[in-house]
Amino acid sequence: MSSPPVEQQAARDDVDEIELALLLEGVYRRYGFDFREYAPASLRRRVWRRVHAEGLTTISALQERLLHDPACMERLLLDLSINVTAMFRDPTFYVAFREKVVPLLRTYPFTRLWVAGCSTGEEVYSLAILLQEEDVYERTRIYATDINESVLDRARAAVFPLDKMREYTQNYIKAGGARAFSEYYLAKYDGAQFQRSLVENVVFAQHNLVSDRSFNEFNVIVCRNVMIYFDRALQDRVHNLFYESLITFGMLALGAKESIRFSPHEDAYEELDPNERLYRKIA
Repeated sequence: MSSPPVEQQAARDDVDEIELALLLEGVYRRYGFDFREYAPASLRRRVWRRVHAEGLTTISALQERLLHDPACMERLLLDLSINVTAMFRDPTFYVAFREKVVPLLRTYPFTRLWVAGCSTGEEVYSLAILLQEEDVYERTRIYATDINESVLDRARAAVFPLDKMREYTQNYIKAGGARAFSEYYLAKYDGAQFQRSLVENVVFAQHNLVSDRSFNEFNVIVCRNVMIYFDRALQDRVHNLFYESLITFGMLALGAKESIRFSPHEDAYEELDPNERLYRKIA
């Protein structure tokens, strides 16, 4: 007598869970990337997408392939490190940054700003443009980090799809842009090459929020739409990392669905702009 469909599905889910745990353990032990505390539902979807893309039928088969094939691991890493981004994404955030953060930056002789989980760099270039327009870029060093070296290479190249420029221009205008957005790039073939001056004060480096420690003291940390993919324990660890990395009165910028509420250091921050998730460390 065969098992009812519900029981069959439960059994498949159990096997899935075991296979996924083994794959993540294998990735950590073989390559040093730790995804074991990422939110499981999103992680499972992305892993299965890679299973199918590799022409395989099980997570175990994917594990076998990536343990023996670093190129397969690179492809999975692109799937697992979230790269949904745009220049001046959420324009109201940049309006708030100009109004609430920049005046405070003017009080510092030199500013260190960390963009954690910078992906392909659109946010980095957006902030560089904003800081240039506000005349504080020259005394700012931006540290742009990501887990994934290949997306960092794309960020360093400063070339973005030409067909995105209309969208980015609209975002820039809504974000309070002070010039013509086209002044910042040169159209080449199907790409837009952004001015090298925008990254004169930028350091791109690999950094893993899951396992790496603080590497400097910062006046501002921007980490938007990254922690939504982490489970609660990992979010708490990253909040600890940011708290340790911020100077007193330093500022923290999170994504629209993220918050310091219920984090270990909730009481150590004041809200600069609760709607735009801008906070200032006061203790």
